Amino acid sequence: MIKLRTPREIELMRQAGAIAAAARGLAGKMAVAGISTRELDRAVHDFIVGRGAIPTFLGYNGFPKSVCISVNDEVIHGIPGTRRLCDGDLVSIDVGATKDGFVGDCADTFIVGEGSVEACRLVEVTRQCFFEAMKHALPGKRVSDISRAVQECAENSGFSVVRDFVGHGVGERLHEDPEIPNYVQAPRRGADPRLIEGMTIAVEPMINAGRYGIRVMPDGWTIATRDGSLSAHYENTVLITRDGARILTQTE
Repeated sequence: MIKLRTPREIELMRQAGAIAAAARGLAGKMAVAGISTRELDRAVHDFIVGRGAIPTFLGYNGFPKSVCISVNDEVIHGIPGTRRLCDGDLVSIDVGATKDGFVGDCADTFIVGEGSVEACRLVEVTRQCFFEAMKHALPGKRVSDISRAVQECAENSGFSVVRDFVGHGVGERLHEDPEIPNYVQAPRRGADPRLIEGMTIAVEPMINAGRYGIRVMPDGWTIATRDGSLSAHYENTVLITRDGARILTQTE
């Protein structure tokens, strides 16, 4: 069931989103050569808790850490640990913060030091995919209009779109209806709802430099590209308004 948010709920989501966005930015600034992903996780955890919120991902379906940190060919759900970042690494930081019962969910991909031409272009195009999608996040449009915008932006740039994981509704829970794919699916009954004022959704392009196939790593959580190519991830929690999309995961 798709929920429409009241003004009070939207304000609570904005507050949670601001914490998540600030935590994402903190992790991006800290992502330098030599730091461990565990250190990034601890800093983000302490930041979120210090602002009166809860790290949404910690314990979610058994996830053991507060942040998903995915490096290079890892797409999403990387578990922070002893790995230390190196110059040129691509680091995707996915953060959720829950405050007063509502969730803010966002992600970005950062380059450690000097990145390759391919890495820089992949990050740029992944972010561009999100903002192309925002042009279609309007009442009366359909979910597939967002999906098509992401897919066309990525594929016209020579990249591919991950198909096994999608964006989603977000609110009192991290994952709510509807699903927001980053590619146009074959028609399925009820799978392409219209966007309505008051909907809150997480739009999150996951773009691979190579083919779109993925594999699950031995830890059972980390998702990596099947062909070993680089991957990037960009996400914001978005409110549908009569005037267009409003990003709720922004720093205050």
